[in-house]
Parts: sequence; C-alpha cells; structure tokens
Amino acid sequence: MDGENSPLFETKRAKGRKLHRVFATTVLVSIVLIWVYRATQQPPLAAVSGGRSWWWTGMFMAELWFGLYWVLTQSVRWNPTYRRTFKQRLSQRYELQLPRVDIFVCTADPKIEPPMMVVSTVLSVMACNYPPEKLAVYLSDDGGSELTFYALTQATMFSKHWLPYCRNYKIEPRSPVAYFKSASSPSNTKHGQDYTNIKKLFEEMEDRIENVMNNGRVPDELRLEHEGFTEWDSFTSPKDHAAIVQILLDQNEDAEGQSLPKLVYLAREKRPDHFHNFKAGAMNALIRISSKISNGPIILNVDCDMYSNNSDTVRDALCFFMDEEKGHEIAFVQYPQCFENVTKNEVYAGSMRVLREVDFHGLDGNGGPLYVGTGCFHRRDILLGKSFDGESRIDWKTKNDHKETPENMIEELKYLASCTYEIDTEWGKEMGLKYGCPVEDVITGLSIHCRGWKSVFYNPKREAFLGVSATTLDQTLVQHKRWSEGDLLILLSKYSPAWYGLGKVNPGLIMSYLIYCLWSPSSVPTLYYSIVPSLCLLKGVPLFPAVTSGWFLPFAYIIVTITAFDYLEFLRCGGTTKGWWNDRRIWVYKRTSSYLFALLDTILGSDLSFVISSKVMDNEVQARYEKEMMEFGVSSPLTTTVATISMLNLVCFVGVVMKSMLMDKVTRGVYYETMAVHVVLCGALVLLNMPLYWALFVRKDKGKIPDSVTVKAVVLALFISTVFFFL
Repeated sequence: MDGENSPLFETKRAKGRKLHRVFATTVLVSIVLIWVYRATQQPPLAAVSGGRSWWWTGMFMAELWFGLYWVLTQSVRWNPTYRRTFKQRLSQRYELQLPRVDIFVCTADPKIEPPMMVVSTVLSVMACNYPPEKLAVYLSDDGGSELTFYALTQATMFSKHWLPYCRNYKIEPRSPVAYFKSASSPSNTKHGQDYTNIKKLFEEMEDRIENVMNNGRVPDELRLEHEGFTEWDSFTSPKDHAAIVQILLDQNEDAEGQSLPKLVYLAREKRPDHFHNFKAGAMNALIRISSKISNGPIILNVDCDMYSNNSDTVRDALCFFMDEEKGHEIAFVQYPQCFENVTKNEVYAGSMRVLREVDFHGLDGNGGPLYVGTGCFHRRDILLGKSFDGESRIDWKTKNDHKETPENMIEELKYLASCTYEIDTEWGKEMGLKYGCPVEDVITGLSIHCRGWKSVFYNPKREAFLGVSATTLDQTLVQHKRWSEGDLLILLSKYSPAWYGLGKVNPGLIMSYLIYCLWSPSSVPTLYYSIVPSLCLLKGVPLFPAVTSGWFLPFAYIIVTITAFDYLEFLRCGGTTKGWWNDRRIWVYKRTSSYLFALLDTILGSDLSFVISSKVMDNEVQARYEKEMMEFGVSSPLTTTVATISMLNLVCFVGVVMKSMLMDKVTRGVYYETMAVHVVLCGALVLLNMPLYWALFVRKDKGKIPDSVTVKAVVLALFISTVFFFL
C-alpha cells in the first residue's frame, strides 16, 4: 500500500452512527411530545391566573428553543470523521521538494504574556522536524515591546545550541520551558553531558530575560548588543509608534554548521487615529511581510502560549495538502486547542474536551472544522482570496522558490506594516483575515468554506500544540463572553451562515456554525429555566406534569437519557466523573452570565473589545488551582450574576424544605408528586453550586467570593424570591 499512488492520509467514519441516530430519533420524539403538551394541555389555574400566563408561555418558548438547538447539535454527531496521516509516504515522494513553511507567532502585551513564554514557543516551532532552510518564523509583537525584542535576541543565540540538541536526541517537547520542567538528566554519558550544558545555557538565558523584565526596560549597555534597539529611540507608546521590522536570522548556521530557520520580529505601526483591527490586523501584516521575505505557500499561525508539543506536526499537515487525490480541495488544516495546565478534574472545564473530541470531528464530516485562530495551517493563496476551482492543482515541486532578503528591503517592509497601507485595498475584506468581529478567525474560516474550499481537523495521539488554560472563574467567563459575543455578531452580519452559506456549503456545516453563533441567545431560555421553575417550586405553582400523568414520561425520558448520554460522552472523551460534574457547572455559569452579557452588549452596541487572557498567575492562585479550588476573588457583573442566581436557587430549595416539614404526610406526598420535576431541577442546581456556597459562607482565603458580592447576591435573592412569592 506504499506505492506511488497511495494516499498520504486516510479518512474513517465513526462507528455506532446508526445506533446514535436511533437514539436521537427517540429524543426528538420526546421533544415533540413536550411541545405538544405545552401547546394542547390546559395549564394549572395557579399558573395562569392573575396575569401569570407568561410563566407557562415562557416555559413553552424555552423548551421550543432547547429542542431546536438540540437538533442543531446533532449535526456534529451525525457523521463524525477521523483522519490518519502517512508521513513516511510523504518523505519518500517529496522530501527534496517539501514546500517552504512560514510560521506566525502573535503576542500583544509582555505584562500578561511573559516574553520567556513567548520565545519558548518561538524556539519550539523553530526546532520542528522539518528542513530548517525551508522554515521562516515571524513574531508579531502588537505591544511593540523592547522587552519582547530583547528576549527574542537572546533566544536567537540560544537557538544555535538548542536546535542541534533537539535534532540529535529527538526530544519532545521542543519548548525549552516545557522540556526542562519535566525532563531529568539522561543516564547516557554523552547525552547527560549535553543535557547539563544546554540546561545551563537555558538557565542563563532565562536569568538574563527575567532580570530585564524585573528592571522594566533594557539597560543601555545591553542595547549595544543589537542595532535593532535603535528603533526604540523614537518609540512613543505601544499605541503610537512607527513600524519595526528586524530580521534576526537569515541564512545563519547553528553550532554544528546546519542551517537555521529565518527569524523575523515585527511590531506593525500603531497610531491613535487608526483602528488596528486587533489580531486580524497583525496576521494580515505578517502575510504581507512574509511574502517579501520567504513567501512560503503554507502558513502556520499559533498563539504565543501555544508551543509545539509534537515536532512532526508540519509533516502531518503537509500529508493533507500534498495528497495527490484530495489535497487540492483543502484550504486549511486545524489542530485542536489543548492545554498543559488543565487539572485532572478540569475545575473550569478548560480542556473543552467534548468540543475537541466530538464537535470538531463532526464538523470535519460536514465539510471541515472552524478556523479557531491558532494551531492552524493555511494555504497562502487561499488566504489571499483565491476561490476553489476543481481543475486547479498545485505542483508542489515548483512551489519551492527561495527568496533572498536584500538589505535595502527594510523600508519597503515597514511600509507594508504601516497604518495607511490597507486604505482603499481589499485587505480585511476579500484578502487576508476578515475585519469587524472579535472572532476574526471564525468569520475568515466561514468565508473560505463559502468560496468552495474544505478544511480538515487532525487530532493526533500526541497533542500538536499545548497552551495555557484559564485558571480563575472570572478569566473563564470573560473569555467565553468574548467568544459568544463575536459569534453572535457573525450571525447578525452579512457573513451569517444562516444566509451567506446557503447554497455554498453543506447544510450540515451551516447547522454546525449556528451551534456557536447561537451561544448568546441560548442564555435567555437557560436563565428562565434556572430561575422560574425554582421560584414556582417555592410558591407551589406546577409548571410540569405530575408523576402520575402520562405527560410526565417525555420529560423524564429527556432528563434521564440526555444526562446519561452527556455523562457517557464525556467519559468516552477521556474525562472523569468529577470532571463531568465540573463541566456541567461551568455550562450553567457560562449560559447565565457570559452569554447573557454578550447578548446584552450586542443589543446595546458592542465596542468590539478584544480581551487578552492573562498567562501570569499568582503563587497562591496557582496553589488553589492545583487543589481544584474554584477561584472567585473578583467583584464583577459576571460573578455577581452567577452568585445571585445560585443564591436564589438555594433560597427556594431551603424554603421548600421548610414548607414541606410543616405538611402532613399525605399533603407532602401529593406536593412532591405534583412538583417532582421542579424539585429535581432546583435540587440539581443547588448541588452544582456547592463550591460557590462554600466560597460565599465558609472560605476565608483570597479566592473566596468578595464580601460585596456576597451581600449583593443574598439581598437580591431574598428580594426576588419574596416579591415572587407574594405575586
């Protein structure tokens, strides 16, 4: 099977698809029966008298939304697809004709994205298992920081020793920070000596960078080490400066005489009166700059915290692009976002396990995954706006021109990175990444799909890239607010998959995109279901059928089977029971706070704010995170909303328990028979919120919920429940 015409990758469909479709059909029948119940059955008098009919109507609308949204989620479970690559075949056929690859690393703020972490990511991609003379690495520094530039100059010197060490001993991972964190001195004498030497060089580099970081500026004597520091002589601020382009490595050799990849530093021009379009603007500047220096036909972009964890990642991606039969259809290859700091039970659901192991494989079966902004390989010509033509095939053997870098090119490169270059051009519209949305990656991927191209999701056994996940609840909620707000803006824009994709992409792929575009609107029915049934439980108003009613069966079936399916799916994806429970908690918190505020911001007018997640963590926060203690500690509208809803459910549950204790046995039995679903929903929410209650009333550490939030939550919960009770 390793002949000249053997494919470079294979595609397999998931097993058990027919069984899942049968199960999904039974769930759909139950959903329809619930709709029928709401539409045809007479609601209890207590639920409609005195102008309370909106209670019942609201339940119907919420259940209608949940049912339709559940149908959308089945689009990624209908036809999951899995990929396998054959790198040996790639080497046999194309080793001497492998294309040039340009790698973009993006950073924006040295205070929350430490330069040591940034350069460790840069070194990891420089050291990948690929001909170094065909690699070019570009660091985009949107903070325009001399501290980051200094760190990169130090990494340049260290790379001359690090790359030979990685090559000689085939180590993994090739991020020096990650490697020395887990590795120990090898027993082999030669390897052991080299390990000691390279670790000493690394620690010296780390000390130099940390000393400069602590100082807050690069001392004058260190500025003399590289002429590039003169660019900061006229530097005003991170938001007001000229373009800076420095080529640090170009046709240089390492300590063993082997070629080193090109290495380029870019800080594009920033001016207060020019909107810079966040990461999309940085990426487009990199595309233009790199076209003049290396012009690799393949581009990889990674976030500065996403280091390469698998040195064969580039070759795996090329197996898709260079496949003789199907490679010409593929625009980009997306790797999953994985995180090295996720705890065993994922206290903040940070691994996005089901999204990675289920959703994206399902997206792949529908025509391709979303572009998520990091860990993605693109074809340059497609990023520049090329549409799919079934007859157009790339001859990779001719796509290997090596561009020299004339010394007088720097001024031209600076012009390409200027604020004014894109004026009256198609950049941000038909060329490069799209502008006008906080999730520029998703909208760019959608436009590529709508031009006829496919994408591929590849999830290797050894994670391709590893990053840093959120370590506090506030970080998690803020991050999801930005994502959901951006996805909703896509839905409301001209690029909405609901109409822009019609007739251009697989209907299943449209449904898949809508899953994420509708995150924000899903907050309303979730919020309603989290509050109203609990309040009605306290008041004794039934909104669900009694246990003795035949209409109880579809509700029971949905609650039991969906919960069981969700739990088993999470375990199948490699999670733990406690991890699933944590995941459910964060699911509720996101939908009742992050998504809600994203919806409100969009309705009231969003400012397209781009929030960078901090990669720096306090030692005490780190210790609590490792113990899987939830970190609240911040007073914010998001935290206050979560705490208030949680307290409201606790007040209702305690109130019902006290009320039932005053009932006689017969009355109590009838009450629980009538209010069974209410009790289950309210009880489940209370159990989910136990860590929050502990942070409200018991914990004394700095990670507890602030007293101001506690007071607000308790007062609001008591006020709402009291007013509702006397309605």
